[in-house]
Amino acid sequence: MSKPAITTLKELEDSGYNSKSIKEELRNNLLHNIKNGKNSFEGIHGYEYTVIPELERAILSKHNINLLGLRGQAKTRLARLMVQLLDEWIPVVEGSEINDDPLRPISRYVLNLIKEKEGDTPIDWVHRDERFFEKLATPDVTVADLIGDVDPIKAANLKLSYADERVIHYGMIPRANRSIFVINELPDLQARIQVALFNILQEGDIQIRGFKLRLPLDMQFVFTANPEDYTNRGSIVTPLKDRIGSQILTHYPQSIEIARTITEQEARKNNVQSDAVEVPPFAMDLLEQISFEARESELIDAKSGVSARMSITAFENLLSTAERRALLTNQEKTTVRMGDFLGIIPSITGKVELVYEGEQEGSAAVAQILLGSAIKTLFRDNFPEIKKLEKETERNPYDDIVNWFFDQTEFKLLDDLTDVDYKNELDKIKPLDDLVKKYQPDVDEKYAYFLREFVLWALVEFKKLSKYRLTEGMRFKDLYGSYISGI
Repeated sequence: MSKPAITTLKELEDSGYNSKSIKEELRNNLLHNIKNGKNSFEGIHGYEYTVIPELERAILSKHNINLLGLRGQAKTRLARLMVQLLDEWIPVVEGSEINDDPLRPISRYVLNLIKEKEGDTPIDWVHRDERFFEKLATPDVTVADLIGDVDPIKAANLKLSYADERVIHYGMIPRANRSIFVINELPDLQARIQVALFNILQEGDIQIRGFKLRLPLDMQFVFTANPEDYTNRGSIVTPLKDRIGSQILTHYPQSIEIARTITEQEARKNNVQSDAVEVPPFAMDLLEQISFEARESELIDAKSGVSARMSITAFENLLSTAERRALLTNQEKTTVRMGDFLGIIPSITGKVELVYEGEQEGSAAVAQILLGSAIKTLFRDNFPEIKKLEKETERNPYDDIVNWFFDQTEFKLLDDLTDVDYKNELDKIKPLDDLVKKYQPDVDEKYAYFLREFVLWALVEFKKLSKYRLTEGMRFKDLYGSYISGI
């Protein structure tokens, strides 16, 4: 829909246009979507029965909203999607600094302009995409930044006294009138700055350098906050919390399937990369399981959380690792291998906050531990259990694989093997092929080799085999055979 053709106040009045507050816009458009079965928050997964219903109730109640949750829980994404619930175009008085509604003017400039020009007052139109303002709360934010200050240059140019309110330079919040205004990481905002928001949220009063302006700003405030900040850097002052209508708790994905959907949606991959690299579904499950393990790990600070961005960047690195190998071996296409997961370690080390014990281990070692834990979890879910203690007469499904390695000097999977050579190497271990076919009979044949290598890594984690990182790849050996040869 193009910009409406109405250009004057008289034309607007004659058209029958009715002014609505921004909260009425949001409420009416949300009601329309709900009645018509339309999803107002496309691209948000895992919140269908938790966060989104609470957010919709807050919008229907015309509340200002605080989204409280750990990092990487789509808080800002939710706020930005609220823009789609606004009317596509709204009229403003042309030249207004604070988007004055032509039928409900509030600024001195517009009141004087309408008094002077009456029906000929010029009208402009603002698209909903331009009605979203965002500010990251940092300790250096001032009242002048958010609310405004006296502008001595304006006073000098217009030859006005400092007692004239026309010398005021409006801050971000008045300029965001009739818009959605998001303040991210609210606890980081100094308490004295938070106090300046009290009257804006409640009465619409603004105080600047002694001026008391009655500006009934039409705003939808959305705040975001991280519970960690409450102890580390600050808190939301109680009177401000009291003025925020709804506080909504966000959370991380509650299943591997939801986490996979988010990662595949958000990862930045180009068409060339998508065509060149195939990713086994099992590899995606393993990638997501690493984040689930990290959120439960005693080596990682649970209060800091583990952002969904970790899985997203890890997936991007996983694709790039496989793509790089394909380029080095002159292959047009390749499939992700277990060895490629070593390429995601840089994506993990910078995304987790370690406790003291984790610091002692080192971030790279913790990343390896998380990968090992994820392998063990998925292995238990898809293959027979490996018991710590077994009777001598008891035979387990992995004996043939272990015995195969006992008879070999060593087995290497080098990083730069072509797909054909990689498969040929794994084909040498016949018991490995038999095991995968028996316990994962429905797996696609092109992904079966990933599962075979996965089993080798899992047997290492369960102390059935040993694994050693070479400069050019990975070496697997029988655990006790390697010990004996060492002696």
